[in-house]
Amino acid sequence: MKCPRCGHEMNTDTHRKYAVQMCYQCGYMEGRDMGGAPVRGETNFSRMKSLNFNELVAFLSAELKLDPVALADWLDNTAD
Repeated sequence: MKCPRCGHEMNTDTHRKYAVQMCYQCGYMEGRDMGGAPVRGETNFSRMKSLNFNELVAFLSAELKLDPVALADWLDNTAD
């Protein structure tokens, strides 16, 4: 399923009572109003500031072609 907001592939989030479709690129969640289309001209840095940890790892690993597990471990170790 493609994201109606940005067009990337949606992922199934099963960490809830019921599974929902989520887009890790723009943060769209099935059945939840996310406030319309993303702002035009928004920089990647300003976009990353609004992401939670899991969304940030997914965004960076997709953009930089990195292993998500290694990136998450590295980010966890540098936060200390």
